Amino acid sequence: MKADSSRFGGFEELMVGINVTPLVDVCLVLVIIFMVTAPLLVEPAFKVKLPVTQTVDESEEKDKVMVSLGAEGRMAVDSDQIKTAGSDDLKAFEQLKRLVNYRLQLSESKRVVIRADREATHGRLTEIMAIAKDAGARSITIATKQKKE
Repeated sequence: MKADSSRFGGFEELMVGINVTPLVDVCLVLVIIFMVTAPLLVEPAFKVKLPVTQTVDESEEKDKVMVSLGAEGRMAVDSDQIKTAGSDDLKAFEQLKRLVNYRLQLSESKRVVIRADREATHGRLTEIMAIAKDAGARSITIATKQKKE
């Protein structure tokens, strides 16, 4: 059977291809949305009260390893909290060392930001700084809260 030429506008072949341009457009928009919102989803494992000072806002940086230190000695790397079993600080610091090493290997800037509670001990803070330095951090920053004028 021959196709009716008036029905198909004089063409005897049917168009069988699929136009993928709208699909590609939608996929690219989704990729852009995920790229913009992904950094906003990373939250620290627990809240800390930062000391107040006048500094540049550290939250603008994208490629960094965030180490948190709580007043009671809790520690976390980015959103992964380190399990502490009472007075077993050695295991906790070994786990911290492994996590910081791993995250710094994935980081291009090799930048470490330490969020230490203002009530945290100075000794723990210096131990964390030493671990970051030994892991290969190029830059170590202590996060502070902006002073309201």
